[in-house]
Amino acid sequence: MLHLKKRASAGLLALLGLQGVQADELAAGSPAPKFTLLDQEAKTHTLASYRGRWVVLYFYPKDDTPGCTTEACNFRDDLPAMRALNVQILGISMDDTQSHARFAEKYRLPFPLLADTEGDVARAYGALWSIGPVRIAKRYTFVIDPEGRVAKIYRNVKPSSHSRELQQDIRELQKGTSGMRKSGP
Repeated sequence: MLHLKKRASAGLLALLGLQGVQADELAAGSPAPKFTLLDQEAKTHTLASYRGRWVVLYFYPKDDTPGCTTEACNFRDDLPAMRALNVQILGISMDDTQSHARFAEKYRLPFPLLADTEGDVARAYGALWSIGPVRIAKRYTFVIDPEGRVAKIYRNVKPSSHSRELQQDIRELQKGTSGMRKSGP
């Protein structure tokens, strides 16, 4: 029945010129899709370069729009608490590096904003949305553990409270993984 509902929804969206463009839906425990993207300073970032750290990979639709600004500024304001949890914040949208640079400068955002201009990374994470010819990243967040696995996924994000929610959840995730680590020989 669920499969039929998905098919009917996809058909209706196609008729309206709306389409979700995504890979198979990721689940907690899955390996996080790899990426190589430039940030607002034209520095290259790869997922592998953050191995050993927790990563909050947050997708957002557009630089300098109300919800995206609220979310980014809350991450900025909560950055000391996130760093205390050994968390790296990475924002991703389909805007280019110049747009990211203006956005980061305007709001003093001290973390990387990655330019996924073709939407390949958003697609790999199931966060790409098309509305006719317009494509944007959905407001999704992925917490990636130090081994590069998806630890938690947020597909219903409230920009005003998301950063605090993430801090609480990451503390809980870290408690759960500390008991799972193997001790030395």
